Amino acid sequence: MSNATIKRGEGAAEELGGKIKAGVGKAIGNEQMELEGRAKQAKGVAKQEAAKASERTKGKIEETIGKVKDRVGAAIDDDELEAEGRAQELQGQGRQELNR
Repeated sequence: MSNATIKRGEGAAEELGGKIKAGVGKAIGNEQMELEGRAKQAKGVAKQEAAKASERTKGKIEETIGKVKDRVGAAIDDDELEAEGRAQELQGQGRQELNR
């Protein structure tokens, strides 16, 4: 499991905990608890977005390296390098798409 996946999970848990705390605070009329819950919820969302941004960056790097391999493979007539590059390019694009 990647570090970004772990951070994303931690963010989701923090967001959920914040929602619960905010809901309880609202239900019992405790404004301070409600505000703390909303802050925790926002922090969780921010963690998730940071993890997704990190994965998108990794995907873009992977895509770029794949494009280079594909082009070099085509230029030197190396079908194996070209196919490897194309596969890496597609994998990078997939990683980016999964983390939008």
